[in-house]
Amino acid sequence: MAQKATVFKAALQIADIDRGLYADHALTLARHPSETDERMMVRLLAFALCVPADSRYGGLEFAKGMWDPDEPELWQKDLTGRIVQWIEVGQPEERRLAKASGRADRVSVFAFGTSAASWWAGLGSRIARSGNVEAWRVPPEQSRELAGLAARGMQLQLNRQDGVVWVSDDERSVQIAPERMGAT
Repeated sequence: MAQKATVFKAALQIADIDRGLYADHALTLARHPSETDERMMVRLLAFALCVPADSRYGGLEFAKGMWDPDEPELWQKDLTGRIVQWIEVGQPEERRLAKASGRADRVSVFAFGTSAASWWAGLGSRIARSGNVEAWRVPPEQSRELAGLAARGMQLQLNRQDGVVWVSDDERSVQIAPERMGAT
């Protein structure tokens, strides 16, 4: 029998000074059986850093990226169904990014782990012709610390100023400095 996803709930308070965005979100995350806490928390971070200030062009939603190869981890669709933003987490294959760049106005990748920089160095120049892909690297020690905040019921505060992000619960705080690896 196949394992089922584990459900996590997150009450997320965002104070993003860089974007002038202040919002509260009640989120439900389904963690795939093969997904780690680290990856799930990077997905949550990607949501917080990319969520739009208003729903004029649709809201940002968790998609079925690990279950369905035709969907990203997160996406923002406008009211007509056009994909405004496609967000990947990890180190997706080149053809997946090429396909995404053809389907969406903008593609963002949040890579983590020790091999993220070399992964991007190997494909960044080839994906450059698409013109709408940006890649961010979460340093491995920071993504591991972020994973330590994972809990089935989370109450998190996320503050961003001058490109530095602090994610806190009632007991701990993690500082994250996402590094832009490239944009096409």
